[in-house]
Amino acid sequence: MTDALTDDVLRARARDPELFNIVYRTYASQVLGYLTARGVEDPEAVMQEVFLAVLPRLETVTGGVAGLRTFVFSVAHARMVDDHRRQRRAPVELPFEPDLDRREDTSAETEVLQKISPQEVLDLLGGLPDEQREVLSLRLVGGLTVDQVADIMGKTAGAVKQLQRRALVKLREESAVKEYVVP
Repeated sequence: MTDALTDDVLRARARDPELFNIVYRTYASQVLGYLTARGVEDPEAVMQEVFLAVLPRLETVTGGVAGLRTFVFSVAHARMVDDHRRQRRAPVELPFEPDLDRREDTSAETEVLQKISPQEVLDLLGGLPDEQREVLSLRLVGGLTVDQVADIMGKTAGAVKQLQRRALVKLREESAVKEYVVP
């Protein structure tokens, strides 16, 4: 395919839009191979950047096919250097592996349950309206999601969130809860 681009073709088609197509077909696979071999993170994207930079300057290239080839690969080299600099500046992204994660943080719920007796919890929940008590029981004790609670109670997710919010606000106002809540 490289023999399709000659000095004669380059001179004859200097202003022809088809010239870019010929240049791309001639050098794209070579540029992609160069970028891949040089460790560019996304060689196909960088290759496209190379040809987007080459396109507007095709008419100004001097030196025939050799000059064009040098120009294309000098742009590819510059983009490769930019990519390596970007990689060095960016933090290393590692995939999350839950099996290797040994962190253990207790939830607020666990901490409260360690400080308060089950009877105290029942007494506090008993002071709430039935729907609010049901929402808190399903969410906090049952560990269900808002959507799951909404399905169980036959309500919308927004209604469940509102019931939960109102219940928590009411509990915060209770004098028995104030000793457990940090202001």
